[in-house]
Amino acid sequence: MGGWGFNRRRKPAARAWCRAGTLFAAFFVVACSTQDSVSAPKAELNAAPRLFSVGYRDIADIYIQDVAPADLAVAGLNSLTSIDSEVTVTRDGGWILLEIGGDKAASLSVPAQSDAEAWGELTAAALDLGRRRSNELGAAEPERLYEVVFDGMLGKLDKFSRYSGRDEARDNRASRDGFGGIGVRIRLIDEGVRILSVMEKTPAEVAGLLDNDIIVSVNGDTTVGMSQREVVRRLRGPLRSKVALGILRDSQEPRNIMVSRAHIVPQTVRYAKLGSAAHIRVSGFNQSTALNLRQSIRRANKEIGPDLSGYILDLRGNPGGLLDQSVAVSDIFVTDGRIVSTHGRHPDSHQYFDAEPDDLAADKPIVVLVNGNSASASEIVAAALQDSGRALVVGTGSYGKGTVQTVLRLPNEGELTLTWARFHAPSGYALNGRGVMPDICTAELEAGAGVDAEQILDRVRVGQYPVPREDIRRDLAIGDDSGIAAFRAKCPASKGEDGVELEVALRLLEDPALFAMASGAEGTTTAQALTKPLELDTQTR
Repeated sequence: MGGWGFNRRRKPAARAWCRAGTLFAAFFVVACSTQDSVSAPKAELNAAPRLFSVGYRDIADIYIQDVAPADLAVAGLNSLTSIDSEVTVTRDGGWILLEIGGDKAASLSVPAQSDAEAWGELTAAALDLGRRRSNELGAAEPERLYEVVFDGMLGKLDKFSRYSGRDEARDNRASRDGFGGIGVRIRLIDEGVRILSVMEKTPAEVAGLLDNDIIVSVNGDTTVGMSQREVVRRLRGPLRSKVALGILRDSQEPRNIMVSRAHIVPQTVRYAKLGSAAHIRVSGFNQSTALNLRQSIRRANKEIGPDLSGYILDLRGNPGGLLDQSVAVSDIFVTDGRIVSTHGRHPDSHQYFDAEPDDLAADKPIVVLVNGNSASASEIVAAALQDSGRALVVGTGSYGKGTVQTVLRLPNEGELTLTWARFHAPSGYALNGRGVMPDICTAELEAGAGVDAEQILDRVRVGQYPVPREDIRRDLAIGDDSGIAAFRAKCPASKGEDGVELEVALRLLEDPALFAMASGAEGTTTAQALTKPLELDTQTR
């Protein structure tokens, strides 16, 4: 799903290390007696057995299905063909055979299927022997080899389990937890680096930086020709350290501005007044999302005041993030009952999250917008607010990523992201594969069928919407591909965004009678609803 997806972070358990390097060292001696050595940096070589052993053990312990290190190792080593097509690795009875160009390079004795330490040593030994016989493998950086092998072994698992090398893992941690920086969003241009936006209450704002300023130098070095990663690396640094920026503004002469770095958590919540409603866009779930959402709600209440008709919680395009934040965001609105539960193979994966009795939105109406790119943590929030009756969901079918990933740091500072549980909506259905069914489906809008907001709302008036609760809450068996396909066909997922969806949401919030009908209020008819606007309006002011 891009970015860092949906993570449940957990520190890996401490591990005893007794046999590291034993098998690896034995093969190293054999290789040196017969081959010229093309060796990786010594520290990297020494770390390889432990790196792979820890990886195998994490997968065997945490992954949602039982998988043997033996199967992972063979799949991982076979992926070396992406670097050198002449390399093949096969298992022949009690031996792992490494061949290069059809010639046998090594025969390695097979350990027990579940011995993670021994398979880690074997993997490191095979890599070392392969580097000595293959120019392509020998020229590859150790981190490149690790990436290829881990990608190969994780290819045996589901599509959401992945490996991140040192640099990517560092970026992932920064997105989740924050980093030392100045608080700007940037884009490369010919003249240097344009500031797209300055985050509120950050060093960049304090220093006077503005949207559309152009950074032409960082600490005296021109930004022209720098890569995005290089610019980001130079702007980030230790907390309270300073960075000197050359700033070009309005075609004036460049000026030098000194900025002190602080802890920055990427902004995932943006609020805007839309008519009488508060439009709150949530683009992801990091450690500050719930806090920023609370601040946006308070700001909306202050800015719009008693005329506030309700909230549009826009989760379109939101790929997810941290589990605890999805629970915290849901709990801002839901006052009682279950928010989500998770279940997997590991005993710790069985968890239940319930709401606390407070509603920061003061019972104002809520419309949640979703589309085919609303995934994971977004789906938890949408399902929780829908199941509890706290909000209407408008849009297309969501992505259907109903699994929980745990993120484990590896000895090389990389990360393994492993699927370890499936999550279930409050009413009990599993979201994986099926996604969230909106109360009001706008899939025809996304398909270009020419349906406008008024036609969608007309369907509410005549009782075609909302979608019946028994359909929305239908539980489908894991692996029931045909059942899931039929379910999703009723409101196909679309990745696009249409302004009509916002219009539908706004019209619902500004018409209490229509909102009541769309909510499926028991016994509500068009005629009855027309008698309710004054009463509902009085309650919301």
